[in-house]
Amino acid sequence: MRIGINALYLIPGGVGGTEVYLRRLVEGLEGLETEHEFIVFTNRETGRLGRQCVELPVRASFRPWRLLYEQFALPFVLRRYGIEALLNPGFTAPACAGVPQATVFHDLQHKRHPEYFRWFDLPFWELFLWVAVKRSQKLIAVSEATRADLKRYYGAEATVVEHGVERAFFDLASRREDGGYLLCASTTHPHKNHERLLRAFAVLRKEEPAARLVLTGVKGFAAGQVERAVSELGLGEAVEVKGWVAREELYELFRRARGFVYPTKFEGFGMPVLEAMAEGVPLACSGIEPLRGIVGECAVLFDPEDDGAVLEGLRRLWRGEAPGGGPLRAAAYPWERAARETVRVVESTTKML
Repeated sequence: MRIGINALYLIPGGVGGTEVYLRRLVEGLEGLETEHEFIVFTNRETGRLGRQCVELPVRASFRPWRLLYEQFALPFVLRRYGIEALLNPGFTAPACAGVPQATVFHDLQHKRHPEYFRWFDLPFWELFLWVAVKRSQKLIAVSEATRADLKRYYGAEATVVEHGVERAFFDLASRREDGGYLLCASTTHPHKNHERLLRAFAVLRKEEPAARLVLTGVKGFAAGQVERAVSELGLGEAVEVKGWVAREELYELFRRARGFVYPTKFEGFGMPVLEAMAEGVPLACSGIEPLRGIVGECAVLFDPEDDGAVLEGLRRLWRGEAPGGGPLRAAAYPWERAARETVRVVESTTKML
């Protein structure tokens, strides 16, 4: 079967974890022993992705045009390339694709926390995700929490296919060093809870003057507030806000981190905590689902709404009191498994027409 992969949404360095998801999934799909043929449809900003890649005349950075192109032009492109089924890895899907579709939902933040969206963005999320739910033959949720949200808000059934973790993180475990800093890799959106993290870290810094914090990730809607908080709390010498970094640099930051902290208030899956476990870095994160189910007993869990709880998590990381066992637990999440299960869902779409 000739399977199309709709990668029109991808803005390199601009969409956070969904970029990592897409790149690793394509690698996993192309590594399978299968008779299926995969053709990736990208935009002008993405560059080459996968062995068979078709660059289409649209830019994802101008979202309205990308969404219109996806709805009205992509179906004709699919026909031209003889696509028999379409995988949409980034929330949205054509209303009239002309072929069976499977669409991936990473979270339903627009339903759970609409307050985190700009007023002019929210209607687009509401409309186009509703279209994707109603016009896709199969839905993929990246966690049980997201599957439950699809059922709750849309009355829709979904198959859970969890993320994988890169082999490179496991390879780092034997070369770990203590670089004297805590690491948080997360887009600076409001729900990621950076400001509370910084308040807690400011207290830790008074107790442990040598403590440092490194923040990486796409600059999101709360980037300005995060930078102001660093300044107002007098943390300019102790906190480094790096933004999105190349993958090789991220590996090195993980390798040398004394601990990894992830204080998010809402998550669809939580790929960074899986990466931290694979690398073996001591981990402290929010005790919310789906994070709690991913980490098991391999992390310090805290209430992300409680400054004192976040502070205690940081203290335990800095003092080396976090539990271990991360690499063994993370080994249950290979990208090969995610790719294989994704293909099964795509295959099942053709039986529904």
